[in-house]
Amino acid sequence: MAGVRVVELAGIGPAPFAAMLLADLGADVVRVDRPSPSPVGIAPAQDLANRNKRSVLVDLKTPGGPGTVRALAARAEVLVEGYRPGVAERLGVGPGDCLAVNPALVYGRMTGWGQHGPLAPRAGHDIGYIATAGALGLIGPADGPPVVPLNLLGDYAGGSLYLVAGVLAALLTARASGRGQVVDAAIVDGTAHLTTVVRGMLAAGGWRAERGRNLLDGGCPYYTVYETADGGWMAVGALEPQFYREFVRVLGVPGEELPDRDDPRDWPELRARFAARFRTASREAWTALFEGTDACVAPVLSLHEAAGHPHLAGRGTFTEAHGLTQPAVAPRFSETPGALRLPPAEPGAHTEEVARDWAVPELTAAKSAPAGAAKDAD
Repeated sequence: MAGVRVVELAGIGPAPFAAMLLADLGADVVRVDRPSPSPVGIAPAQDLANRNKRSVLVDLKTPGGPGTVRALAARAEVLVEGYRPGVAERLGVGPGDCLAVNPALVYGRMTGWGQHGPLAPRAGHDIGYIATAGALGLIGPADGPPVVPLNLLGDYAGGSLYLVAGVLAALLTARASGRGQVVDAAIVDGTAHLTTVVRGMLAAGGWRAERGRNLLDGGCPYYTVYETADGGWMAVGALEPQFYREFVRVLGVPGEELPDRDDPRDWPELRARFAARFRTASREAWTALFEGTDACVAPVLSLHEAAGHPHLAGRGTFTEAHGLTQPAVAPRFSETPGALRLPPAEPGAHTEEVARDWAVPELTAAKSAPAGAAKDAD
């Protein structure tokens, strides 16, 4: 994406992460920050979602602020924002305003509930979006409450990734036709879309409506996690028969003495047998035993441990860049690899530079004064 100019209106959560993905792939992303402090609560130098970006300061609540953003949009191919529906329009930087100065612009909008619908104007967060989309209720044990999967499932999988996919598709169209458009990426839509395969299994009778009782939700005794003697955990994913045979062999539980793995009525007994066996040794011991096998068993690692795992180290999945340990660019390309070119952008650090590179003198002419921040999607 080298040479693609992207304007990001500063916010929190999925929109900044989507812009980071575009930046990782080579786009020139200019983040329009506010004069007021960021609501994220992370020091800008450690906010990895702002890596590979440049930052300018613009106060959208001053007379010249909206015009400055429109001047940036006129020179960009993509604009990304994560305000609640109607906020960008009230500020004078909505799709109509920006497409008027750049008809080929791809205007990416990231919200939780979407641009229309009964809940569109309401506040929300990841947990509510994935609950409404039917995804949260799928996760957790049969005898316990739903388990919150951080905000990875809604904000970033159902939100950021769908926004990026939409922006890239719209960019292809804009380059072919000269016509831009609005990409309405809603976390509820993306998260619901992620449940497509499960809904297919449900329709086919291969999925029970109760969580924690199915093949892939922890209900299956050979696709779940087990506690070890030292309080660690091992993840087991021995679904296919050949992998299952290897799993029970390494675990030291004779397969011929076990009940039928294909009969859910026997799953409780299987789970008890496996759990008892895992409790006889430490996570480190089990890791060593399963290492190098096709049993599909792995230790459950912390963030710190994951960064040092031999396989991830060998692939360079994590890297040290600009004094920070962080995930490397993904996915990988054979001819045009992404790179960590810039550290997380300090607000306003590149105002003069961008004004020159993008030929937007309004950036340096505008006089910003602190003002209240617009409300984001979350």
